[in-house]
Amino acid sequence: MKTTLTLIKADIGSIGGHVRPSKESLAAITDYVSKSRWILDYRVFSIGDDIGILMTHTQGKDSPEVHKIAWDAFSFATTIAKEQGLYGAGQDLLKDAFSGNVKGMGPSVAEMEIEERANEPFIVFAADKCDAGAFNLPLYLGFADPMNCAGLLLSPKVSQGFKFTVMDVTYTEGDRVIELNAPDELYELAALIRDNDRFVIEGIYSRATGEQAVAVGTTRLHNIAGKYTGKDDPPMIVRTQSQFPATGEVLAPFKICHYVAGFMRGSHNGPLTPVRVGQGASFFDGPPIVCAQGFCVHNGKLTDGVDMFDSDPIWDSVRAKAAEKALGLREQGFSGPAMLGMNELEYTGVMEILAKLEPRFTVREDFKREEKQMEKILRAKVNDHE
Repeated sequence: MKTTLTLIKADIGSIGGHVRPSKESLAAITDYVSKSRWILDYRVFSIGDDIGILMTHTQGKDSPEVHKIAWDAFSFATTIAKEQGLYGAGQDLLKDAFSGNVKGMGPSVAEMEIEERANEPFIVFAADKCDAGAFNLPLYLGFADPMNCAGLLLSPKVSQGFKFTVMDVTYTEGDRVIELNAPDELYELAALIRDNDRFVIEGIYSRATGEQAVAVGTTRLHNIAGKYTGKDDPPMIVRTQSQFPATGEVLAPFKICHYVAGFMRGSHNGPLTPVRVGQGASFFDGPPIVCAQGFCVHNGKLTDGVDMFDSDPIWDSVRAKAAEKALGLREQGFSGPAMLGMNELEYTGVMEILAKLEPRFTVREDFKREEKQMEKILRAKVNDHE
């Protein structure tokens, strides 16, 4: 059976700042989606101040009917968020009316159409307070590095490698993408995805079967809106087992808590922290967080979900490690790598300050005199040579 997995996520308002949505907003979305005739099954959840809707159906990718369900659900919940006076109500709904699908309208989307296997396990990831490239390193380690993915050595299908689709998310005229095969083009892949703010893994495919293993939402909100509206907070769907890496091989790289862009005002670096589903974010509007839920799907119906970062006590140790990394980097305040470079700052205050100060810069007179003397010396040498 062909089943489409669609994960759509948006921030439509939060309690106490950018912390978490209200119970009423979540209930409103759940109630709205439950009445749809297009959906086979669904789950509604939150991470930070974002709400995610996972839906299964048979309408294929970019289905107007399915995407409209999510859009209308978020719009309905936004009305409630505004009535409650939630902060940033409707923040990710950047258009006034639905126009076919939610891509380019603010919400983030990850979806794939699959031919269900006899047993079909997959993981739904949702990140908050971070940028589109937050999943680059974990996906590289999970699908291309035998130091992490033992299946690349032990499984005949997995060892044939994977094809990575990478998008240049700074290009705004359309989807500018490239396909790279691992392990053949491993170094080329690394050279691209090291630049998380430009090149983002959008999809991964098995070279043994051609089937899609990974779908990542790669929308750049500040490119759509023309101004800061929040970090990109990517969603992701990852199929596991058999011709794909095992569940544990996909999850293990998140132990690193690698530094990603995001955090306060979307303008700082911080460790991507694996957290429980429904976790809020209150330390310096962060840190960058990610949750993971494991499901199986059969005939479009979902099993109960497993909270992957709450199912093993080792993740408590990982969270403690992430806290130390966050606290250590935050001690640097605005200095050096603690804050993003000028090209990635989501707020324009620093640039406005620099523009204001620019006319006040002067070149010292002694330097000008030295420069003139050097010109005379060089000119004399040229004349002597002639």
